[in-house]
Order: sequence, then C-alpha cells, then structure tokens
Amino acid sequence: MSRIESIKNNRIKLYERYISLMEKAYNFRQTDSALSDFSEYKAIKLLNKLNKLKYLERGQTQLIE
Repeated sequence: MSRIESIKNNRIKLYERYISLMEKAYNFRQTDSALSDFSEYKAIKLLNKLNKLKYLERGQTQLIE
C-alpha cells in the first residue's frame, strides 16, 4: 500500500468517526449537555487531524504530478 492510499484510508476512517461523534453530540444536546460538549470537542480534534491529512495528501499528489 502506497503512502497516499494509506493517508486516504486513514482519512476515510477518521471522517466516519467524526460524523459519528457529531451525531452523538447532536443527540445528547437536549439530555446531557456535558456529554454533548465532550463529543463535540472530540469531533473538533478529529476534524483538525482530517485537515492535516488533507494537506499531506495534497502535498503528496503534487509531488507525483
């Protein structure tokens, strides 16, 4: 598996986890605000990692071309 494929696979997994955490945060919003905030915080941290991976992936594809 090449480096670009590995970055893409990792990005897909992180994005699915990000969506899951945002859904949990939304569902907890009415019942437990602390859990909602915690889920949203974790989702934001994952979004930051996703943005870093997008940057790395972009850099790798530009080197190939």
